[in-house]
Amino acid sequence: MSRLTSHFLAALPLSFLLAACQSFPAVQQDLSDLGASIGGATKGSTATSMPRMPGFGGGTAAPAAGATAGQVTDPFAGQGVATPAVPGQGGTAASASTGTAKMVAATTHRVVAGETGWSVARKYGVTVKELASANGTDTNMTLRVGQVLKIPARTVTAQASVTAPGQGSPTPTPPSAAKPLPDEKTAPTSAPTTRPDAPDLGGTRTAASGSGKLRMPVAGSITRPFSKGRNDGIDIAAGPGVAVQAAAGGTVAAVTRDTDGVPIVVIRHQGDLMTVYAGMSALSVQKGDTVSSGQSIGTAGNSGSIHFEVRQGFEAVNPEGYL
Repeated sequence: MSRLTSHFLAALPLSFLLAACQSFPAVQQDLSDLGASIGGATKGSTATSMPRMPGFGGGTAAPAAGATAGQVTDPFAGQGVATPAVPGQGGTAASASTGTAKMVAATTHRVVAGETGWSVARKYGVTVKELASANGTDTNMTLRVGQVLKIPARTVTAQASVTAPGQGSPTPTPPSAAKPLPDEKTAPTSAPTTRPDAPDLGGTRTAASGSGKLRMPVAGSITRPFSKGRNDGIDIAAGPGVAVQAAAGGTVAAVTRDTDGVPIVVIRHQGDLMTVYAGMSALSVQKGDTVSSGQSIGTAGNSGSIHFEVRQGFEAVNPEGYL
C-alpha cells in the first residue's frame, strides 16, 4: 500500500492530496507517517526556513499568529533589512548637520549707506518678498539712508558647527553683508568743473631775454613761436579791432595784401632792419609814411592774432631776440 501511495503522490498535486486526505484515511495515515519521518530527520537542525504544515511532524506544532490552517508562513517576515548607518545618506544614524530652530520676534532696522533690500533681508534671515510685504513696498525696495524698516518675525535654525564627512562646510557670511560701505561723498557727473586757464606763453619771457630794440606790436601772448623755414615770425594773440602799433620808428616801405586780401604792412628801420605786420584789418598808414615807435598803423583782423616778422636785410630772424 505504501508503494502505491508513493506513486500516487508523485502523480497528483500537493493541494489535491491535502484536500483528499479527509476522504481517504489510508492515505492520511501514510502522509502522517511521512511527516513524522521528515521531522525526525531534521530534529537536530537549527534551520528555521523549513515551513511547517498541518499534518506533518505528528501534528503538534501550532500555526503562527494570524496564519490559517494550510497556509505557508515566512519565519523572517516583519524583521526588515538592516540599513547601514552612513551619515547624510538617510541611514539609522543621526545626521551630524542638525540644527535647533527658534522663533525670533519682529524688530526694526535703520538703513545705512551702502545697504540694499537684499542685504538687509539676508542679514536677518528673511526673504526679500517677506521684507517687502512687511513694509508695504514692491520687491525692488529702493531704500534711502536713515529709513526704518520693519523686520518680520521669523524662524532661525542654528546649525551645528560640525558637518558630516562629504557634506562640505557652511559658507561664512561675507563682510559686505554685515558692514555697510564707507560713507563717501561723490559729486555727480553733471556737476560743473573748473577749467584751468590757458597758459600765457608770452608771460614766460623775461624782460632781459631780448635786446629791447623793438616793442610788441600788440599786447598779447605768443601763440606760435618762430621756426626757421616753417614760421618766419611769431603769432601774437589779438582780438578783432585791437590797435596794432609800430615796433619802432621808421618808414612804411610797402603796403600789400595776401592771397585772402588781408592787408600786410612792411616798415623799414635803421640798420637795414625791417618789420612785417600781417593779419590786419583797417589801416591808418600808407606807403611812404613816416611812423614813430608805438604809433598805431591799423587794427587787427578776425583771425585772432597778428603775424609779426623781423628781417635783417632779407633774412628772417627770430623776433624774440629784438623785443
